[in-house]
Amino acid sequence: MYLNSIFTDPERAQKLFEIAKNSLQPMLEGAILNTIPLTIVSFICGIILAVLTALARISHVRVLQIIARVYVSAIRGTPLLVQLFIIFYGLPNLGVTLDPFISAVIGFSLSVGAYASEIIRAAILSIPKGQWEAGYSIGMSYTQALRRIILPQAAKVSIPPLSNTFISLVKDTSLASLVLVTEMFRRAQEIASTNYEFLLVYSEAALLYWVICFFLSVLQGFMERRLDRYGA
Repeated sequence: MYLNSIFTDPERAQKLFEIAKNSLQPMLEGAILNTIPLTIVSFICGIILAVLTALARISHVRVLQIIARVYVSAIRGTPLLVQLFIIFYGLPNLGVTLDPFISAVIGFSLSVGAYASEIIRAAILSIPKGQWEAGYSIGMSYTQALRRIILPQAAKVSIPPLSNTFISLVKDTSLASLVLVTEMFRRAQEIASTNYEFLLVYSEAALLYWVICFFLSVLQGFMERRLDRYGA
């Protein structure tokens, strides 16, 4: 019936076209001003946290191992939305009130840090022990061997799965709309609440997410081909 009304009622079709056209700019603004910056900042912070967590997991210091295990287990064992609500709506009970964007960055960074730490840890452990021994044989310390030999190779191994994490993060940022960040999906909700064309507006938002993720997938494929070329 919805599609039939579009084809049989020119005024209805024209109205939907105008809504779609007028919705595009606010949603693109939400993507450019919040969705993309939120994704990039959260991913960078998350990767830094992931590297530190992965190194703590493989260290010989028992306390660091326990702290890293508890952190990864807690983040992986609770929904991301619940974590965002605790940060944004729960912390004010302790006198800590954060800006919506900062709250979202903290929540997404913690999530990326936990999941990506397992990717990085697995990549480090996949490097043959002979690489460590080669570093030690020429007088390198543990830190030097890790920084100059192991981490560069581990980075090459972990880039494909980390790229998938980045693409997933783009879609996860839609959850930030629930902590009042005016990212792309929040803009779509605001628009749909005024004209009640939920199917049209949300489908348009989904199309924009797909375009962004498609572009990132193409970029991921390019990076993997470059790595294969230099790794061969």
